Amino acid sequence: MENKVELTSMTSVLADLRKKGYQLDFRVNEEGDLTTMDGKQRFTPDQVSIVNFYRFEGETNPDDMAILYVLETDSGARGTISDAFGPYSDDAIENFLKKVRDLGKDIDSRV
Repeated sequence: MENKVELTSMTSVLADLRKKGYQLDFRVNEEGDLTTMDGKQRFTPDQVSIVNFYRFEGETNPDDMAILYVLETDSGARGTISDAFGPYSDDAIENFLKKVRDLGKDIDSRV
């Protein structure tokens, strides 16, 4: 039987991902492209893959949900982007990620 560590908070998941090389924080800019927070790297949906994702519920309100996407680009840039989940999600992030290759959630073999 394999031992698995249950990660419950976004902070703990991010810390684990940073150790695995997912160092960058991404955002979607006004033009609808994915960029690094400093804006020095820019990616279109065809250059990005969703490697994994994690959903989180708020501690005091189950409706307060977030999702963290783990992304890799064709150039080798690796990082994350987070969004609210459900009616409060950011339209720009949602529209960008709908166009991105989703490699499927597979905790054991990926992240």
